[in-house]
Amino acid sequence: MGLFKKLSNRLQKVAFCNPTGNISNLVEHAENLPDWGSLLTKERRIWSNAKVNAQNGPDVLIATTVGGFAALSSLESLLAVALTLRGARVHTLLCDAVLPTCLRVEYPTIPDPQVIADYGIQGRLCNSCQETGQYLFGPLGLVNHKLSELIDDASRQRAKRFAAAVSLEEIPDFRLDDVAVGEHAYAGALRYFASGNLYHESLGEVVVRRYLEAAILTAEGLNQLTRQYPFVSSCFNHGIYCPQGVIGDVLRKAGSRVVNWNIAYRKKCFIFSHNDTYHHTLLEEPVEAWETMPWTDVTEAEIKEYLRSRWQGSNDWIWFHEKPEERFEKIAEELDLDRTRPIIGMLTNVMWDAQLHYRANAFPNMLSWVMDTIRYFAQRSGLQLVIRIHPAEIRGTLPSRQPLLHEIQKEWQVLPPNVKVIPPESQVSTYAVMEHCDSVLIYGTKTGVELTSIGIPVIVAGEAWIRNKGVTLDASSRDEYIGLLNNLPLGKRLDDETRLRALKYAYHFFYRRMIPLDLMEPTGAWPPYRPSIESLEQLMPGRDTGLDIVCDGIMNGTPFVYPAELLSGGRDG
Repeated sequence: MGLFKKLSNRLQKVAFCNPTGNISNLVEHAENLPDWGSLLTKERRIWSNAKVNAQNGPDVLIATTVGGFAALSSLESLLAVALTLRGARVHTLLCDAVLPTCLRVEYPTIPDPQVIADYGIQGRLCNSCQETGQYLFGPLGLVNHKLSELIDDASRQRAKRFAAAVSLEEIPDFRLDDVAVGEHAYAGALRYFASGNLYHESLGEVVVRRYLEAAILTAEGLNQLTRQYPFVSSCFNHGIYCPQGVIGDVLRKAGSRVVNWNIAYRKKCFIFSHNDTYHHTLLEEPVEAWETMPWTDVTEAEIKEYLRSRWQGSNDWIWFHEKPEERFEKIAEELDLDRTRPIIGMLTNVMWDAQLHYRANAFPNMLSWVMDTIRYFAQRSGLQLVIRIHPAEIRGTLPSRQPLLHEIQKEWQVLPPNVKVIPPESQVSTYAVMEHCDSVLIYGTKTGVELTSIGIPVIVAGEAWIRNKGVTLDASSRDEYIGLLNNLPLGKRLDDETRLRALKYAYHFFYRRMIPLDLMEPTGAWPPYRPSIESLEQLMPGRDTGLDIVCDGIMNGTPFVYPAELLSGGRDG
C-alpha cells in the first residue's frame, strides 16, 4: 500500500485545547498542526510589535478559504506569520459554511452525492472545517475575513438563479463578469466524482449545478473583498477547482499577483508558482531558467542518486509502492513478453486527473490517446506495447471511479496479443519495465522527466512537463503522433548531449523548483509534515533559505527557484 493510500486512510479528528481554554473535538489532525495560540502567547511582545510594524506594509491575502484541508492550511498559517514578520499586512480568508460544496467535499468522505444535492454538506463537514481554520488562523489576530461577511442575500439569490438557469452543456464554458465560474465548477464536480466525465452519474447534473452556485458565490465574495482592499499579492493552494480557481480569476482581474502552491514529491519540499497552478506554469517555463545553470560532477551525481531513489521512494513523501517488483525476468514472464521483439512502454495518468490538470494537445483527452494507440499497435505485430496504468488510480488520495482498464475493455474484450496491460494494483516497478523498453509513450506523467534522464527516448502526446525541453519527441496533432509511431522501434538511446540536458532539467525540476523548508518534519501520517517551531526566530529572514525564497516571491514577485546547485552537498535527499 502506497503512502497516499495509507495517509488517506488515517484521516481522523482529535481534541485540542484552544487558547481560550475551550475543548473542541472537531479540529482535524491537531497533533500535527502548529499551536500558534501557545507560541504567540509565549512571544506576545515580538508578535505584537511585528503586527504594528506591518500596518503600513503591502496588503497580502492568504486566501486559504477551506480551513479544513489541514495539510494545506497548516503551511498557509505559517506563511501568514512569516510574511507578517517581514512587514506584510497579511489578510486571511476562510469560508464559514457559506458554500453548498467545495474542494473539501470528496467522494471517499461523502459517497452519496444526494448530500450535495440536498445542501447537506454544512451538517457533515463544515463544523470541523471551520474549527480547524479557526484553530490555525484565529490566534494570529490578523485581518481575518469570513466569506459570509462578503456575500449578501441578493448575491445568494443571484447565485442560485444563474446556477439553475445555465444549460448543462454551457456550464464548462460559462463565464460571469469575465470569471470562468463554469470551468471551475465543472472541474470541481469531476474531481468529486473522480471521473473524466459525468455521463454515467445519475446526480451529475445537480452536483455540477451546486458547484456552479458555489463558484458564483465565491466570485461575488472575492469581488466585494477586492473592492475594499488593493491586494498587492495573494497566496493559496491549488489554484484550480472551486473555490481556489475562482479566487485566482477574481484576484488576477483585480490586479493582484497570484501565487499558487502545493506539496511537492521530495520530503520537506513544496512547489510554488506565479499567476497559475504549477501544472500549467511548468509547461510554459522558459528553458533559459535552467539550461545555463552551473553544472558540476557533484550536481550530476546528486540528481542521479535521487532519481535512482525514486524507484523505492526513499527520499519522497509521495510514492505508490512499498516493495516494488523490480526483477524484469519475472515481470516479462508474467506478461508473456517476447524478449526478441522490441517493447514500447506506455504510461498513463489517472483519467480525471489528466482531464483537469493537463491541456489537450494531439488528442482531445487521454482516453482517445490510449484507444488510438492500441488500435495502431494492433496493426504492428512486430512490436509489443506494455501499458502501465497509473497506480494512483487505486492508491491516490482520490481513487479513480473511472478505471482505465474498464474503459479499454469496453472496446477490446480481448486485447491484441502484442498489447500487455499492467493494472494499477500491480506491485510491478514502472521503472524496471520502462528501462527495458525501446521507447516510452506518455501523455502527462512527470515520469518522462526521469526516463529521459537515463537515456530512454520519450514520445509526448499530451502536455507533460518534459515537453518542449529539447529532449523528447513531441506530437502536436494526431497525424504527428502517428508519424512518430511509424518510426518505431528507434533502436537506440538518447545521445550524451540530450541525456545531459535531460539531467539538467530533472535537477531543476526536483531540486530547484521543489523548495525545501527545513522546519518541516515528515510525520508518516496526515498531514505528511509538521512545522517544528519553538520560536518565532525560526521564521525570521535569514533563518531558512527556502522560506526566504517563498516569502520574497509572494511579496516581490521574484522567481520560486531554490539555488540548489550552489548548495550541493549541504542538503538531505
